[in-house]
Amino acid sequence: MTPLETLRAALVALTEKTYHYTAPPNETPPYLIWAEDSRNDFEAGGRHCEKAWQGTIDLYTVDEADPLTGQVEAALDGLPCCAWYINSTQYEEDTGLIHHEWVWTVA
Repeated sequence: MTPLETLRAALVALTEKTYHYTAPPNETPPYLIWAEDSRNDFEAGGRHCEKAWQGTIDLYTVDEADPLTGQVEAALDGLPCCAWYINSTQYEEDTGLIHHEWVWTVA
């Protein structure tokens, strides 16, 4: 499995409401969205010796104590060759949802 497939599998194991890039219209929270948005490869000798993908995971929920928050972090901790940090937690007034965002890198 590629690192991106491993990441996806770890998130789907947490909830079937896991989507790549965007959720279906009118999805009921909680749900996860993940997306890769850049690469941070290790280069040597003019070659990409090790490929590393970077992206985000977004949790949308109405529960400020949603157990998925800790489960996402535990899943990321369990992935081989994964670094991550929580980028933000915010309340979105227009939707009434709490939005947690993690930034991850997998190699």
